[in-house]
Amino acid sequence: MPTCFNMIIPKFDTYRYLRSLFMMHLTRALLFFFVLTCSSLLSQEIAILKYKGGGDWYANPTALPNLIRFCNQNINTEIKEKPNTVEVGNATIFQYPYLHMTGHGNVVFSQEEAENLRVYLLSGGFLHIDDNYGMEPYLRKELVKVFPDKELEELATDHPIFSQEYKFPEGLPKIHEHDGKRPQALGIFHESRLVLLFSFESDLGDGWEDSTVHNDPNEVREKALQMGANIISYVFKN
Repeated sequence: MPTCFNMIIPKFDTYRYLRSLFMMHLTRALLFFFVLTCSSLLSQEIAILKYKGGGDWYANPTALPNLIRFCNQNINTEIKEKPNTVEVGNATIFQYPYLHMTGHGNVVFSQEEAENLRVYLLSGGFLHIDDNYGMEPYLRKELVKVFPDKELEELATDHPIFSQEYKFPEGLPKIHEHDGKRPQALGIFHESRLVLLFSFESDLGDGWEDSTVHNDPNEVREKALQMGANIISYVFKN
């Protein structure tokens, strides 16, 4: 009968695990760098982030194409006109410098998805989350999975994102009214770099939609598109 003295105990399990985890993160970071380098030589692309939980990640279908068109016409970008859709846990997110996320309801990230998103953001990626009204309480609890050591903080009105090609001295503009609350630009930073922007109580995406969707005045849509262009410009420069 085997005893505690003659049993074979595997060695270096912890070391091997940590090494494999490190190699996985390194591979993802190198992939991100390689793809970004190649894409800068070819064309610019951005993507919509598809998430689980039942929320309508597909909301505002005309918003991002309209923003892309506005940017290409006004701030000299060359973004592919039709944005792709990528899932949170998929390695394809590393192909895009900018991810857009929106919706009205529930958001759920698995631990694997949260880790994938975290590595993407720490490796140079950027996530813009636009609350389409109703997403905020669900989003906050999921962001804890992504960054358990960081919290959303409000951007000061002198942050560079408000003074790219278009000037917004008062910060994030108000596009649609819901609860009478002021618009807030909330962010998460890593080593002084803004890696995640959460536009709350603003509804930028509604302002990017086709004019017939919400019947917004031209000046309101223009304001939303200009702020969106500032976000894209900031991401591409940083």
